[in-house]
Amino acid sequence: MNVILAIANVVIKELYRRKDFYVLLVLTAVITILMASANIFNDDKVVGYLKETCLRLIWLSALVIAVGTAARQIPAEIEQRTIFPLLAKPVTRWQVILGKFVGCWLASGIAIVVFYAFLMVVSASHEHEWRLLNNFQCLWMEWMFLAIVISMVLLGSVVFAAPSSTLTITLVVVLGILLLGENLNLVAVHQAEPVRSLLYVVYFSIPQFSWFYLGDFVVHKIGSVEWLYIFLASLYSMAYSAFFLLTTWVCFRRKGLNK
Repeated sequence: MNVILAIANVVIKELYRRKDFYVLLVLTAVITILMASANIFNDDKVVGYLKETCLRLIWLSALVIAVGTAARQIPAEIEQRTIFPLLAKPVTRWQVILGKFVGCWLASGIAIVVFYAFLMVVSASHEHEWRLLNNFQCLWMEWMFLAIVISMVLLGSVVFAAPSSTLTITLVVVLGILLLGENLNLVAVHQAEPVRSLLYVVYFSIPQFSWFYLGDFVVHKIGSVEWLYIFLASLYSMAYSAFFLLTTWVCFRRKGLNK
């Protein structure tokens, strides 16, 4: 565990030494300005619309940061040949994968906390309520969503040759699932065999990322989500993350490290 945490610590420090951290600060400032400008209109609907826009931007920004950070971890180690002294300490390949995953996940979590902290402060200045429970549940579910994404990216970084390929393919897949994944079962109903069965297989095989978005509960003040749903969704995320990490380990074991 000490080895995994040490690798994770390096990943977190690396993220905030790069431009990603400054991009995070700029985007957070932009989101804050958008929220602060809502009082010009003095309209609750406009405030709600801007809040939803901010939440979408938080999701997109956190996604880009998580994918960009995870995609370069293992390829950078191999390219710079630092993977050899790392594995010679001795550190197993499984510990490398887990360390990279934990580091990327924690770094993304820190980024999300910064985003939501700004969002809550500005929202509270307009609405005079913090809604801590709703924001915490929304934050937690987004963090669970990123756990699956990061594990997918690590798998892609072992399979594909370049980080750019991993980043592009993963973003296309994730955005495709977000936009189309939850509707595949509805499309399958109107299709003939064997297309219907194929769509059902895809629908039940892919992770349903849309389940993790709770922005509507924050924007429309619906109330908090039942904790049983949060717990089951967290288990769902852990199961998919474990599957992708195990697959990454299997591929990484067989991967030649000499270029």
